[in-house]
Amino acid sequence: MDKSDKSPLTLESIAYSCTSGTCPTVYRTDRGTLVVQGYSIDAADAGVEIPEGERLVEIPVDLLLAAVDKVN
Repeated sequence: MDKSDKSPLTLESIAYSCTSGTCPTVYRTDRGTLVVQGYSIDAADAGVEIPEGERLVEIPVDLLLAAVDKVN
């Protein structure tokens, strides 16, 4: 994915952990990618270094498995 693409993004929820919409969720985009909503993890606390512009996000394993079923 080209990080310089700043065009509007359309998201479709394909898997989520609750019914309120305010919990970890996996979205399919109109760009052929996935977006993950989860709990932000501090890279330094996790003992890893990540590049500028990236974030660590924690999500439940069952959420990821449900998303895989939707994209295959």
